[in-house]
Amino acid sequence: MVMLYLHGVGHFHPENVIDNAFLEALDIGTNEEWIVSRVGIEQRRTVLPLDYLRETKNCDLRAAPEAALYSNAQTGARAAEMALARAGLSRDDIGMVIAGGCSPDSCIPAEGAAIAHALGIECPAFDLHSACSSFGAQLHFLSQLGDAAPEYALCVVPENITRVTDFRDRATAVLFGDGTAAAVVSNKHLARARLLHSEFGAAPSGAWDVTIPRTGYFGQNGTKVQKFAIRRMGELFNACRAKLPTDRAQELVFIGHQANLTMLKSVVRRSRIPAEQHWFNIVTFGNQSSAGAPIVLSQRWDEVADGALISLVVVGSGLSWSSLLFEFSAHG
Repeated sequence: MVMLYLHGVGHFHPENVIDNAFLEALDIGTNEEWIVSRVGIEQRRTVLPLDYLRETKNCDLRAAPEAALYSNAQTGARAAEMALARAGLSRDDIGMVIAGGCSPDSCIPAEGAAIAHALGIECPAFDLHSACSSFGAQLHFLSQLGDAAPEYALCVVPENITRVTDFRDRATAVLFGDGTAAAVVSNKHLARARLLHSEFGAAPSGAWDVTIPRTGYFGQNGTKVQKFAIRRMGELFNACRAKLPTDRAQELVFIGHQANLTMLKSVVRRSRIPAEQHWFNIVTFGNQSSAGAPIVLSQRWDEVADGALISLVVVGSGLSWSSLLFEFSAHG
């Protein structure tokens, strides 16, 4: 693997907040106690107007894109602008845009092209997505490019998944929140954060366990998927830990797939991860699909100390998985 450097990360959340009281008021058989005890989520964000959700519960998927306050290209551009500012770079420095996630705006053009257009960037732009593992898949791909890689690449995972969430169904309505993450990376220019290890894999025998049909709602085999996610994330985190010197392995920070708090706590308990080394935002932002884990890193970007070791460990439909192991230093 060629060394890959992370120059800046960014994120964007829409302003509309879905709290548990809002969901209880929808009269779908849920309440604060039920939600918190099962998934640990108190709030989440949405690109959809709250009045629209009250009136329709998103019962007609054709209306959701028109009702939405932002498109994926717009949220992608906002997250990218933060990543570029943190990297100290301009749009003209970007030589490739890669996007992807769980709920694209259209079959064509590629989300990468739509985001590049919104930013005014002229360069190769395409999608590389594997559901909630998309961010890890993108960085893993770029780490393999070698000399073929551009000076700087922009990776974006726009996840406005409330548009394909059935708010009549309490099992899924309580889970999802919208968010978008972005990152500027390079294998040619040093930066404070370097990727020590990346992995991507999949078990297509479980491909239909998590689905979003082209014209349908999100659905999953919840019990099977949760067991898979807990086991696989624990294995991936422990594999990252094993790559570190013994005296540093216990310092590794865990950022897991922000699916639900119960699942994350199970991984933490099984892998004996200290509470202070478990970073998450699931409680206040919900399940942000592929954007969740990188958003956690973005939200804490300015406080990451020199010498920090951070693992992003995610799973997704496919069934797919990815892990990223970063080391931060005072100088690139």
